[in-house]
Amino acid sequence: QLQLVESGGGLVQPGGSLRLSCAASGFSLDDFGVGWFRQAPGKEREGISCISTRGGRRSYVDSVRGRFTISRDNAKNAVYLQMNSLKPEDTAVYYCAVRDSYYCSGNVLPPPYDYWGQGTQVTVSS
Repeated sequence: QLQLVESGGGLVQPGGSLRLSCAASGFSLDDFGVGWFRQAPGKEREGISCISTRGGRRSYVDSVRGRFTISRDNAKNAVYLQMNSLKPEDTAVYYCAVRDSYYCSGNVLPPPYDYWGQGTQVTVSS
């Protein structure tokens, strides 16, 4: 079964940190660009970060740049999003998605997407 599974979400206080994981099963992430997205209540899903195939380029939107770090471990077939200095406005469901052979030329992974994960909830609140 081909799927992406996110994990690592939870409840954290403002200023805290979380590390999200996006694990692939049934296929290798090596040849895919990977993007992280989030959707806050009542808002549209937005792309926030992208990492190219084999980690050649990483990019971020302004709202998370300097606080979030995307990385990949092809040996573990996973991509991570380290989130530091979290703010209440970071509260959202976080998703990962992949696109075959994509090099991140912009800040986010554009469509078409080959696979999506089911999402993991991140809540930043005191």
